[in-house]
Amino acid sequence: MSETAASAASGAEDSAPRTSAPKASGTPARPGERRGLFARIALFVRQVVAELKKVVRPTRSDLVTYTSVVLVFVAVVMAFVTVLDLGLGKVTFWVFGG
Repeated sequence: MSETAASAASGAEDSAPRTSAPKASGTPARPGERRGLFARIALFVRQVVAELKKVVRPTRSDLVTYTSVVLVFVAVVMAFVTVLDLGLGKVTFWVFGG
């Protein structure tokens, strides 16, 4: 019986044959080994710094554009909700008498 068939027959969730993949820098050296508290904190901080280096800051014109789009969208939603509220209020007073 092949390795794939044996693992499928035994009800294993992962039926693909295991291959040795290169270790990521953030994984422990041995499967049962666990990093200490300060090592995990240092790893977290290193990963945060690495992600922050990838961030692209918007230019001033981009920032003005994004801000104006958000403000216009909020104004439109406010107007829609106001009209809806006034309409439902009028309907409620008409149905129940006011």
